[in-house]
Amino acid sequence: MSITEVNLIHHGARHSVTGSCHELRLPDGSGLLVDCGLFQGNEAGTSLEINFAIDHLCGLVLTHVHIDHVGRLPYLLAAGYKGPIFCSQASALLLPTVLEDALHINFTRDRRQIEQFLKFLSRQLYPLAYGKWHPIRTNSSDELKIRLQPAGHILGSAYLECRSKDRVGPSQSILFSGDLGAPHAPLLPAPGSPYGADLVILESTYGDRLHEGRSARKEKLQQLIELALQDRGVILIPAFSIGRTQELLYEIEELIHRNQHRFAALKLPWEDLEVILDSPLASRFTALYRQLQPSWDAEARSKLKRGRKPLAFEQLTTIDNHQDHLHAVDYLRRKARPCIVIAASGMCSGGRIVNYLKAMINDSRTDILFSGYQAAGTPGRDIQQYGPKGGYVTLDGQRYDIRARIHTISGYSAHADQKNLVNFIKRMRKRPRHVRLVHGEPEAQQALRLELEKLGIRVD
Repeated sequence: MSITEVNLIHHGARHSVTGSCHELRLPDGSGLLVDCGLFQGNEAGTSLEINFAIDHLCGLVLTHVHIDHVGRLPYLLAAGYKGPIFCSQASALLLPTVLEDALHINFTRDRRQIEQFLKFLSRQLYPLAYGKWHPIRTNSSDELKIRLQPAGHILGSAYLECRSKDRVGPSQSILFSGDLGAPHAPLLPAPGSPYGADLVILESTYGDRLHEGRSARKEKLQQLIELALQDRGVILIPAFSIGRTQELLYEIEELIHRNQHRFAALKLPWEDLEVILDSPLASRFTALYRQLQPSWDAEARSKLKRGRKPLAFEQLTTIDNHQDHLHAVDYLRRKARPCIVIAASGMCSGGRIVNYLKAMINDSRTDILFSGYQAAGTPGRDIQQYGPKGGYVTLDGQRYDIRARIHTISGYSAHADQKNLVNFIKRMRKRPRHVRLVHGEPEAQQALRLELEKLGIRVD
């Protein structure tokens, strides 16, 4: 099979950053689906119904469990998909919690129905170990094998290698990057490039940007926290429940440990700084992350051996009960007690962070810290873009003036930046003949395309 015989069909995230869903259609008519994600931001109104054929699919591979990569899975199963669902072993542990929450929000609160769905899902789930080839049964005798490799994006994330061979031709290799992580991310080993591939389907979220290095972003985080606490206000950090929340907790624990004999602000020692995690879902994922400690990187495991608790430190307060959440919002609104609040959702499009924003975004003592990508059309993007100009944001249909100070630390993105993406390709010993860019806005894709073409690679 030649590359020209491979048909790539995109059911989402071709020129945007949400709704990832890509299909590798083989010459024999069978197809392999890669991710089945939810649309967000400007694409949130896109139909969630599965409007493409599924009877020919021989498998679904999930690169990781972020909702923009797995959120349409309930719709896929409801449409009648009964084939295998492949993912990494860590993703298999995390996925039920992700989908349980999605079902609760978008489908039903009937516990029995949710449990029936999760039981049905478990029968189709095939956890795969990293680095091992797994054969896929297709409609013909042509051979198709897949292999997952660590992507460094969140725990369990993977990029997918596909190797196909027909009865007479040479084998061909096709790689789906999923979401690649940045090197030196907290908790996670850095992704390594494979030996090579003929065709790469590459994410491009930050194809036009460079992140700050880890030491620089950690220093900037400390400076922002100390600056924000000078007026003894609240620091609000919108964060995704899985991945970003755990990374932030890890980094904040390191700052508290490193500065335990210093003051974060007047009469407020670092070791007395309260960090509030107000997200039941994030709390559950944090517990699962602790369960997956063998998958942590060497630095994180070393801290554990020294008695540190990077995800369960003394200054951390967890709020699960909704009534306690409402009480915390009201108390902080009235008292402006100096503390850090981490809550979902990461783009401020729902979740408990919205109540905090509505209560405190018009208070000049409040600081809002963005540490991740804000998709076009989300309240997070509006706050990030218009807040420094004294603008406003619409939350739950009501306009709120932005008087809070707005900060962004790009280095905490779980996505690789332009340099990381180029290096992922450049460090392959057998460079691809063709790269197709997905999961990025047009400007990011154009900037990354120009850089990759300098390597002599055809890019579309």
